[in-house]
Amino acid sequence: MTNLSGRLWKNYRFGKLLTGSNFGNGMSSTIILFNKPFMVLSQFTDEDGRKTLKDYIDLPGVYAAGRLDRDSEGLLVLTDNGALQHKLTHPKAKTSKTYWVQVEGDVDNQAIQALEQGVELKDGMTLPANVSRIAPPPVWERDPPIRERKNIPTSWLSITISEGRNRQVRRMTAHVGYPTLRLIRYRVGNWTIDGIENGQFVSMPGPDMAPLAKSDKRKPGSHRKSAAPASRKMPKRHNKSR
Repeated sequence: MTNLSGRLWKNYRFGKLLTGSNFGNGMSSTIILFNKPFMVLSQFTDEDGRKTLKDYIDLPGVYAAGRLDRDSEGLLVLTDNGALQHKLTHPKAKTSKTYWVQVEGDVDNQAIQALEQGVELKDGMTLPANVSRIAPPPVWERDPPIRERKNIPTSWLSITISEGRNRQVRRMTAHVGYPTLRLIRYRVGNWTIDGIENGQFVSMPGPDMAPLAKSDKRKPGSHRKSAAPASRKMPKRHNKSR
């Protein structure tokens, strides 16, 4: 595990609270917080030879919990815990995510209000969002840099949503007249990119995965036996202290 201190310790502590981690029980799992660079795929293989997670993460058995578009940057959570993956990505969980978004133009209050209330996209109305103007965040230089048009200003917004539609934030800002030039995911749940350099990752313990009970270790194709007659004594269960 990476030695965590300062802002990274906050990531570790908040992650433990979010997942309800109960260390010492069952099989341990791993959480990776990766600050994904621009034009890197959120997967480990690519037939076309484009950059993937394999170019940055050398830990086996972890997979992305959700995705981050190739042309987006910032936080990508990976884990080897299937239950945690499901918890973070299932639509009903409504995991909150915050994005720092650089858009073309000087955003007005009407556009911000529309984004907050929800906008009508081709796949339906978006849920209410938390949107605010922010000063340019202290982030890394993008390679290549964004294309800025002469005499047209840009603005930075913080947009927090709890949905995960395809390219949703980009479509939302375009809908209100401000195309997205750069998109950085700052937060997923209670984890952030604080203290993680772009292209780097930190590893921390995840919630324990419960071991498979002996009663569930049946051979493939086997079936449960019918319930025992009432006269038959069933073995006592003993809860081992953990």
